[in-house]
Amino acid sequence: MFPDEDFIMISSLQHFLFCPRQCGIIHVDAFWRENELTASGRLLHARVDTPETRHRADCKVEYSVPLRSLRLGLSGMADIVEFHKKASRSFDPVPVEYKHGKPKEDHSDEVQLCAQALCLEEMMQCSIPSGVLFYGKENHRHDIPFTPELRSLTEQTIQSVHELVRSGKIPLPIYRPHVCEACSVFEYCRPKDNLSIEEYLESIQ
Repeated sequence: MFPDEDFIMISSLQHFLFCPRQCGIIHVDAFWRENELTASGRLLHARVDTPETRHRADCKVEYSVPLRSLRLGLSGMADIVEFHKKASRSFDPVPVEYKHGKPKEDHSDEVQLCAQALCLEEMMQCSIPSGVLFYGKENHRHDIPFTPELRSLTEQTIQSVHELVRSGKIPLPIYRPHVCEACSVFEYCRPKDNLSIEEYLESIQ
């Protein structure tokens, strides 16, 4: 059980896996600056960020669903939760997360989606085997199974973010050109400031 003031945002998990320093800047220092990529993502989310319910023959679709886990000290919002009708007349919840761009090489999107499922499982006392990631650049749905490995990685990441926020310390920068140059907090982070002469010369080649 976590007190309200110790809850972390589901979005912080993706930030942490992308870069622990970025996570600290946003969730400890409370700094955020929008760039082209985050603006595009915000516009994509604007389509699903209005609370609403739609009904189909075999599915109820809820938009902007508040999520919370007392066990994990986690809160946030699901873009969409689809409730698929079963033969027993009950419904299976399936979280759906919208993303700008295309699938990433890391597991940050999968972890964010799995965290939504963990919240839903606690809130609804159910088991959710899989969710969906929808990428705007591809206009395609990807089914994501919530394997034991993904669940373990998600809970480990949640614990790591709690420890980071609790410490109040922002990790030192590690300059990675292709990652850092696209980061929304690049100017605030100033990752090049701590480079050695050799590292700086290598970074500009």
